[in-house]
Amino acid sequence: MTPERKAKLLNVLSKRQAGLTVVMENVDDPHNISAVMRTCEAVGIQDIFVLTTKIHPHRQFGPRSSSSAAKWLTVHSFTDTKECVAELRKRYSKILTTHLGEDSITLHNIDFTESIALVFGNEHDGVSEEIRAMADGNFIIPQMGIIQSLNISVACAVTIYEAMRQKQIAGHYDQPSLSEERREALMKDWSIPRKQKHDRQAMSKRKKARE
Repeated sequence: MTPERKAKLLNVLSKRQAGLTVVMENVDDPHNISAVMRTCEAVGIQDIFVLTTKIHPHRQFGPRSSSSAAKWLTVHSFTDTKECVAELRKRYSKILTTHLGEDSITLHNIDFTESIALVFGNEHDGVSEEIRAMADGNFIIPQMGIIQSLNISVACAVTIYEAMRQKQIAGHYDQPSLSEERREALMKDWSIPRKQKHDRQAMSKRKKARE
C-alpha cells in the first residue's frame, strides 16, 4: 500500500460516524440496496443493517451498482425483527422510521446530533407495523407534489445528507467518532487485497457448509 493510499483510508476512517445508521427492512431490489450503500459510504456511515423477514436473505449486494461500496461497509444482517431492534438499542439512542402518520415529524425537525438509527421499508409496503411499534417515532420528507413517496434510495439519500449537514455544523466530522480499536480493525480489513478477502470468505462459507 502506498503512503498516499494509506493516508486516504485513515482520513476516511477519521470521518466515519458511529452515531448514525440506516436499516433496510425487506428491501427487495438489489439495485436499491446498492444505491443506499453507496450513499451511506459517501456520508461516512460505517454500519448498516439489512432486515429480511418477508423475503429471502440477499446473497450479495449488487457490487456494480454500488461501485463496490459494500466492501467499505459493515453489513449486519437479520431475519428477526426483535433481534435486529435489540441490537439497534445497544448501539443507538433513538430509532426513527419513515412513515406517513399523524404523529410523524418532518425530516428537518430531527436532531441528527443525537445517536440515531433510520429505518426505511420496502418498495411496496414501506416500514412494517411491527417495527414501527418498536421505534421511537416516525418521520416524513416534505414534498410538494401529488405523489407523496420517493424511491427508497432517493429517500435515504435526502435524509442522510440532511444528517451530514447537521453533523458538519456540529463538528462531528472534525474528530474521530469510531474508537481507535475499531479504526485499526477496519484499516487492517481494508488493507487486504480484494481477491484474498474473497477467497477467505469463500473458504469460510465452505467450512460452515461442511459443519
